[in-house]
Amino acid sequence: MGRLPKQEKDQVDNLVESWRIKRKISRQELADLVGVHYQTMSYIERGEYAPTLALALRLAEALDCKVEQLFKLRVSVK
Repeated sequence: MGRLPKQEKDQVDNLVESWRIKRKISRQELADLVGVHYQTMSYIERGEYAPTLALALRLAEALDCKVEQLFKLRVSVK
């Protein structure tokens, strides 16, 4: 995991928070399920931290969805 430069974080739509709310799971519960601190979940939900592939897969499993439903790459047209 690492902080992303603004231009990189803007290229990915992060839907973790909406899926968490849809599943009626608190941020703390989700953090516990995937093995991270609740504040790390906050950073991920705000798009300030990029999860590792393993963490993204654990998030998808915990939220009963596909990784592609949590993180979507924006296609920019130049």
